[in-house]
Amino acid sequence: MNIKKLSTIYFITGVTITSISGCFSSKIYPQSDRDKTTKNNHVSRNREKKPFKSSVTGLQGKLPETSSKGKVVSATLYTSDPQCQKLIPKKVVISAEKPINAAIARIIRQQNSKDFSLSGYRTSMNNGTLTIDLRVAPKSKRQIISLSSCEQFALFSSLRKTLINNNWNIKKVHFKQLGQEIIL
Repeated sequence: MNIKKLSTIYFITGVTITSISGCFSSKIYPQSDRDKTTKNNHVSRNREKKPFKSSVTGLQGKLPETSSKGKVVSATLYTSDPQCQKLIPKKVVISAEKPINAAIARIIRQQNSKDFSLSGYRTSMNNGTLTIDLRVAPKSKRQIISLSSCEQFALFSSLRKTLINNNWNIKKVHFKQLGQEIIL
């Protein structure tokens, strides 16, 4: 086998292993529940206790739809119709361990396109209000602000209705990007 083919095989193997293992930079994707990304994209420790906080979930590879123990629950996901006029309910099976994160990940994954993609998010819950702090993928050609009204409806309305209409005690949903409020 020539060196060029061998190098290509090693490269593909390395990329595959990296994507499967979920290798992310801690500066972009903090793993600790207490990590907080600052405006300069540096990770600092957040020592205050919050009622609920999840870590960033990478969305580049396939996300597990079931927990490691295989326990699942039924949920209704709402997605936009092609004309962006209404949300269509669809019953799905998601992980029972973290159903809110599983629902968010599934909706976000559906909204990713070749020129816009989200690489992760953080969630925090306080008195029935869920805040989703979105992370645009570094290689995304477009930003949240450049989404059309139809794309905004498909992403934000789908997330909001899915989270409020399932039995997760969520009354309101707020959206942020790297800590800054997203005004819709």
